[in-house]
Amino acid sequence: MRVSTVAAFGFAVNAGLSGTAWADKLSVEGDVLIYDTNLAALSQDQEILATDLPRFKTLLRENPDIKTLRLNSPGGIVWVGEEMAHIVEDYELDTVAGGECSSTCVLVFLAGQERQMTRGSKIGFHQTNWNPSSVESYYNNRKDDNGWQTPFDFASWMYQDTQTEVYLGLTNLVERGVDAAFAIETIRSNVDVWFPSRKELVAAGVLRDAP
Repeated sequence: MRVSTVAAFGFAVNAGLSGTAWADKLSVEGDVLIYDTNLAALSQDQEILATDLPRFKTLLRENPDIKTLRLNSPGGIVWVGEEMAHIVEDYELDTVAGGECSSTCVLVFLAGQERQMTRGSKIGFHQTNWNPSSVESYYNNRKDDNGWQTPFDFASWMYQDTQTEVYLGLTNLVERGVDAAFAIETIRSNVDVWFPSRKELVAAGVLRDAP
């Protein structure tokens, strides 16, 4: 488990999952699969969660005419976003940001062939974050397995691991056609989410028609 599994390109999230977390978040309209995490009934489910994956896969299998994934989410669990991105790529879907697509949601969005954003919507980027209590818990739970004798051993590992995660994150952006200089800018702020303008997103290759 790397740092990114907890937080990279996404907000630190509550690991507790509701058995019906996907309810209302996923629906189909014609050839469009809508994934709107804000529609979840419970506030703790209003993000990208592992419990959404089975329903996500099922709807795609049951609706072979789906061509577009429409996204509205502030982010969520990173590995789930990575898995969804793989599925979007495999199904050769287009993606549309309708509302807000930030953090982990961007991973899914960038897997689309054509990538569009509805008027009045926004796409947001920010640095990786890992809150102190989660860091402490991770260290205490894994120090024996990893041979960390002191917190300094853990800090040395985390320093290297973070560099790897930054590299992988930036590489992911560039491989999906995003301008390298823009990719660097996506990790410039550790606090605020950066919402580039439509013009900036088009120029950087975040928004694009299929090649």
